[in-house]
Amino acid sequence: MGIREGRAGLEDKDDQSNIHVDSMYEVELLLSLKLQYGYTQVAQKVKRKRGTVHLLTQNKGKMCVQGAEHETEGMENPKNDDELSIKTSSLHSQADFATAQNENWDKSSPAFENVSMKYSVPLESISEDVAITNRKHIVLNNFLPTLRSGEWSDIGGRLDMEDTHICIPDLAMNFGNSIHGKEAVSFYGVFDGHEGKGAAQFVRDHLPRIIVEDADFPLELEKVVTRSFVETDTAFARFCSTESNLSSGTTALTAMIFGRSLLVANAGDCRAVLSRRGEAIEMSKDHKPCCINERARIESLGGFIEGEYLNGRLGVTRALGNWHIKGLKEGENGGPLIAEPELKLMTIMKEDEFLIIGSDGIWEVFRSQNAVDFARRKLQEHNNVKLCCQDIVNEAKKRGAVDNLTVVMVCFHSEPPPPVVVQRPRVRRFISAEVLQNLKFLLQD
Repeated sequence: MGIREGRAGLEDKDDQSNIHVDSMYEVELLLSLKLQYGYTQVAQKVKRKRGTVHLLTQNKGKMCVQGAEHETEGMENPKNDDELSIKTSSLHSQADFATAQNENWDKSSPAFENVSMKYSVPLESISEDVAITNRKHIVLNNFLPTLRSGEWSDIGGRLDMEDTHICIPDLAMNFGNSIHGKEAVSFYGVFDGHEGKGAAQFVRDHLPRIIVEDADFPLELEKVVTRSFVETDTAFARFCSTESNLSSGTTALTAMIFGRSLLVANAGDCRAVLSRRGEAIEMSKDHKPCCINERARIESLGGFIEGEYLNGRLGVTRALGNWHIKGLKEGENGGPLIAEPELKLMTIMKEDEFLIIGSDGIWEVFRSQNAVDFARRKLQEHNNVKLCCQDIVNEAKKRGAVDNLTVVMVCFHSEPPPPVVVQRPRVRRFISAEVLQNLKFLLQD
């Protein structure tokens, strides 16, 4: 299901197989429902009627919220619970995804209709923007991030540079496509190659295009991203069959930002860490042989762990490429090494400050919280995202990092992070009975 050119609408026909949307704001509403309900088959549509956006959905559990009222944070002087307007801004930047200017939700129309949609993979979410209360209110987060990004890389202690990265402010426009409404889908990625740089460079150059050219882009991004990782891996296998000297492998971690939504996809041991009020939130899991879940999956597919290496050869359990290594991607089930990423989808809140994406060389000398603390201090000093990335890489070298080093950083505000006020607990002091008795004797003398 994709976005069609021109004015898209929802018609009352028996064929409900297509979903048409007018803007990325409507796509964002769909994703907000996925985050809230977490069901595997969700029915959802977005309709625009007389300038008002209608949200229509019904899940397989038959849960309906008829005539749901919508509340928005940060409203000024709302008349009552039934008349809450949506604050909006113009659609002229990658942060401008709201589309209803001082409009009320139309309660006269049906709140839900039935449409089927399947997920391709389980999705972990940490959304906070939608909440269903006992009064059946839907609370929408109205924060619109202002994106600033930077990157820095260094060969580190290696003889060859096998890391690569990419930052694309507008993914569709970068490849000559356009989404109706011209709202941007930003794309960021870090690719850590091994046994050569061929796979990392191939994935960097081809994965974004494969994502954009998928028929379901951008409405079903989770499914599109998962499918694109696997398709890129297969395309690299075909490429290696004619260019065998480029046989190699790479980990891949990508982050896509669309409106208030952030989708992180990871295959390998790169890591993405979010700063929320100065607290580090890991947006990815390291796919290493020491991971219990990964080990169980590997052994079920006929693989084994030897000396903390997959089949005694590879230090990661998910990666693209490595088609030249026997036993990793062979067999009826494809082998123990897979290119399918793990996904994490979240809604960006006002308290979220920035996202750090780093190759594993960074995380060998930085803990996640330590990296967030260091980045916050540097941003408070100069508020320069690219310079902050350089600071992190240089600090990693000072700490003795021996691997290639790459950092991509995305800030969600134009201002630097505010100082974190630590609430210190009140210290209560007690006097032992023995000391109290001695004091009494002293006072009596």
